[in-house]
Amino acid sequence: MTASRPPTLVLGVIGSDCHSVGNRILQAFFEEAGFRVVNLGVIVPQDEFIDAAIEAEADAILVSSLYGHGELDCAGMRERCIERGLDDILLYVGGNLVVGKTPFDEVRRRFEAMGFDRVFPAATDLEEAAHLLREDLQRRRQPAAVTA
Repeated sequence: MTASRPPTLVLGVIGSDCHSVGNRILQAFFEEAGFRVVNLGVIVPQDEFIDAAIEAEADAILVSSLYGHGELDCAGMRERCIERGLDDILLYVGGNLVVGKTPFDEVRRRFEAMGFDRVFPAATDLEEAAHLLREDLQRRRQPAAVTA
């Protein structure tokens, strides 16, 4: 992200999930919040997210899943990003990510272990998500501290 352009987000619903309403709400919200959004829509494979992120020079990929199979659909995504040269891209995921009544702290730990930077439940305050996204982007722009 440079000072001359707004942060660019690639957004979509992963896997075989065809839930589109939340996807459109996220697009409208983040555009209104000043982000540039590349919305891939629904039923999006991992490689399509990564291809779009490379093409758009995206700062973050926001993955949505509501049908409960997000854990399967998202497995290996961080590794695929690294293989394609997106070592430092922010990966966010949210929605109904697993089937059943798994406590959300456990779901969060699973997705963080897969390399996602932030994990959100379906009922998330979008203002808070945008705030965290801006903080994470700012932190990525800061040069690493040099230790002696």
